[in-house]
Amino acid sequence: MATHTFDDSNINWKRLGDYEHLHFSILAIDETNGIADVLFKFAANEKIVLHRHLAHNNTFVVQGEHRLYKPDGSIKEIRAVGSMTSSPPAEEPHREGGGDQDVIIAFSIRGRGVLYELLDDDMQVMGTISMQDLIELKKAG
Repeated sequence: MATHTFDDSNINWKRLGDYEHLHFSILAIDETNGIADVLFKFAANEKIVLHRHLAHNNTFVVQGEHRLYKPDGSIKEIRAVGSMTSSPPAEEPHREGGGDQDVIIAFSIRGRGVLYELLDDDMQVMGTISMQDLIELKKAG
């Protein structure tokens, strides 16, 4: 079977705040229906900030291996390139990251209001990402 590489050189990646290993590109936002389609890139062999999903997320792994980690750092799940997952909001926080190469994941986020809570290592909320935040980031270009 032939191996293919996804060329992301024409994607306008932006870093999310001061968070290392986490880049995004907002593809589209449907404000009426509360849907944001976003590409996320997580660095190879790294973990992004601990967070909790407060909205429904459909994901498709475009490149690499999508790794999900429990709060203690142990592997929770590994999603292979080409896999699609539909995940409802969840109380259990996790971290995400790439396998041996940067992972690129297409997220279709379904919700209004606060979509994600960003947590510190003591599981205290240190920030949020809302649909309005995504709208403003998209407008900012």
